[in-house]
Amino acid sequence: MRRDVEIGLLYSRTGDYAAIAAACRRGALNAVAAINADHGKGIRLRVTEQDPAGNLDHYEPLCADMLRDGRVRHVVGCVTSSSRKEVIPALEKAGGTLWYACPYEGFECSDRVIYTHACANQHLLPLLHWAFSRYGRRGHLVGSNYIWGWEMNRVAREVIGSAGGTVTGERHQALGDTDVARLIDELRAAKPDFVLNNLIGQSSRAFLEAMRVLRAEDPFFAEGTCTVLSCNLTECELPGFGAAAEGVIAAGPHFAGAPLWGAGRGAAAASSFEAAAYVAVATLAAIEEGPGDPAARLAGCGVDPETRHMELPVLIARVEGGRFRVLEHSGPVVADPYLARRERWPTARYPALRVVT
Repeated sequence: MRRDVEIGLLYSRTGDYAAIAAACRRGALNAVAAINADHGKGIRLRVTEQDPAGNLDHYEPLCADMLRDGRVRHVVGCVTSSSRKEVIPALEKAGGTLWYACPYEGFECSDRVIYTHACANQHLLPLLHWAFSRYGRRGHLVGSNYIWGWEMNRVAREVIGSAGGTVTGERHQALGDTDVARLIDELRAAKPDFVLNNLIGQSSRAFLEAMRVLRAEDPFFAEGTCTVLSCNLTECELPGFGAAAEGVIAAGPHFAGAPLWGAGRGAAAASSFEAAAYVAVATLAAIEEGPGDPAARLAGCGVDPETRHMELPVLIARVEGGRFRVLEHSGPVVADPYLARRERWPTARYPALRVVT
């Protein structure tokens, strides 16, 4: 007899993050289907869904509703950090667990959340250090006026400064704002070595399209110069971005064709969002099915019991011909969400030591 385990999905079908949410949902449902098709498993997953419709105020009550009668203890969901933070009180009250499958800025370790995607030492730091030796250390920072943009740019300022580089400018755009003319004028004047793009959704698309025009107009910005870096661009947005995304360098734990990690090993996924959601469901299923202490089972699936983050590979890839080509693959890297342990920063540059006489 297989035991039924009910899990919740909390993803918006509409709104600014619909494409990302759809990829996460697809990865989670693919994992559910694979687990339920394996009759050797001792459990069968049942899915309860709620759609916050992109409204931040809906996340907490919908999450609380799923957890209310105790049948649902695991919720896979949320795209933004703001929505994740909204549901944590409901999780704490009901004793539930959120499985969060999106890249984020770090600086959080909730004992009610399992983070299956990357934090800053698993995407931003390795990407910056990779770029320093290839393009230079004069970086321009752009981002949406929101938690992700604020914190990613704050950490980038510190990393660039500690590496002896220069931040040539920083601009934050309102969520959904597609008027990037002033940003392009600033880039034209600053002429940085690279741009760290922490814009999201349509703002990011508008910026990349404007950069493509700038490359055609100004010889300094010709293809191969002033590279755009990203920690959140994945395959699920590439079709909508078209040729504007060509040449972007991105970092993450997965690109299409690469193997999944942890409990998802052996499965396929079209983007890191799908991959992290698939791994989330596969891991929670392994914990529900396995014997012994849940914390030990978590550790066995690659989750650090101290930080609740996953040990992840780090891949760096370039958009070429509408798809990502992996340039470098390293890992696994243990998460360091508070950037407190320098040995967990891949390719970090340590100060040279010399004998003083």
